[in-house]
Amino acid sequence: MPLIDTHLHFDAPEFAADAAQRWALARAGGVAHAIVPAVAAGSFDRAIGVAAAFGMDVALGLHPLYLASHTAEHLHVLEQYLAQGRAVAVGECGLDFYVPGLDAQQQEALLLAQLKLARRFDLPVILHVRRSQDRVLKCLRQVRVRGGLVHAFNGSAQQAHAFIDLGFCLGFGGAMTYQGSQRIRRLAASLPLSALVLETDGPDMAPEWGQGVPNGPENLPRIAEVLAGLRGMPLAELAEATYQNVCRVVPALRRVV
Repeated sequence: MPLIDTHLHFDAPEFAADAAQRWALARAGGVAHAIVPAVAAGSFDRAIGVAAAFGMDVALGLHPLYLASHTAEHLHVLEQYLAQGRAVAVGECGLDFYVPGLDAQQQEALLLAQLKLARRFDLPVILHVRRSQDRVLKCLRQVRVRGGLVHAFNGSAQQAHAFIDLGFCLGFGGAMTYQGSQRIRRLAASLPLSALVLETDGPDMAPEWGQGVPNGPENLPRIAEVLAGLRGMPLAELAEATYQNVCRVVPALRRVV
């Protein structure tokens, strides 16, 4: 049962004490692989090191939440790392219009610069899209990339299909496990299977059963069970389909089965 956690911040300090134990639990539950997305130039080496230590892949990007700390030099650093083949994708990058105090125009300029790098190096993109779906779609139409992954999708069905048409798969994780998340659960049940991937966003976005503690890759098998249940399909079939989806949109991903 080849499950892939497409969004795991395993370089976060919350995992410093028990990363090996939690990854062992995840592997025992069927998690075969993970993508570790870096969020700032200062964390690139740490993310690369953690990914290498656990046989994972890494993505490198400049996250909009850390807008105040990103500089033009950091874009140059990102370019150098991508040129060296250090990442399977560009990201986590995107737009966040939920957190106050983040300049929208600066965010958009940073995203467009990273999309241009992704296009230059023919890499997929891992997108952070928070209350900004239409604006991100506008950027993607302005700078066409090969596609990628939309992390923690939380838009409309129309927006979902717009991302799909641009070559993206949509990530579903902890939010989908809550009974009250009816809109997300309807999307998870009804969108094309070929457009879905699984994620934890560990240590964040804990599932319903894991509130109050850092989320981790060991929760992915149960998240997959929820998605399989919503779609009324066998877990093994869901796992295989989502695995193939990741391999399609992230071609450089290390094949593990």
